[in-house]
Amino acid sequence: MFTGIITATGTVSAIEPMGGSHDMRLEIGTPDGWLEGAAIGASICCSGCCLTVTDMAATRFTVDVSGETLKLTTLRAWRQGSRINLERALRVGDEMGGHVVSGHVDGVAQMLSSTPEHGSLRCVFRLPPQLAPFVAPKGSITIEGVSLTVNEVDGFEFGVNIIPHTAAATTLGGLVAGDHVNIEIDMLARYVARLRQFNPEDIKA
Repeated sequence: MFTGIITATGTVSAIEPMGGSHDMRLEIGTPDGWLEGAAIGASICCSGCCLTVTDMAATRFTVDVSGETLKLTTLRAWRQGSRINLERALRVGDEMGGHVVSGHVDGVAQMLSSTPEHGSLRCVFRLPPQLAPFVAPKGSITIEGVSLTVNEVDGFEFGVNIIPHTAAATTLGGLVAGDHVNIEIDMLARYVARLRQFNPEDIKA
């Protein structure tokens, strides 16, 4: 589990096709000291996608990415030199600064606009139709692994404000219209929607 509070950005340093190019292996470079205490088998959220460390050194780690993950996320477009958001897994006792994030990407949204608004950036995204019902004003959403509050929703579109710190400390400040981003909906919305599929009278003890 994660919180959506990014603690570093990393860089894709190598990409190796696997499984007849259906899967791939990524090597990701990190800042000095960021991996301290991590071990092989650890989970790291990489721009919103929970991946398992298969090899590591002082300032880099390796992960394997399945074809299913590539199909459902922006990872298929990553190239050597791509900058990504990083978060280590939540530990018991850590501060919950964002919201509960699973690292399971639900889909890909497209940025429609990024406009300066006072001291922040006003960003508007278009959701895939199947995810739109799960996004509500003042609810939480994860974009590229970053926990954000939804400002408004209009059909398949929603807007967020990105403060200068978040813009500088993550990849969100570099997004431009047309870019695609990983989206994870709020876990609470997911379970509420599932419960609504059932008629209470149909649920037997």
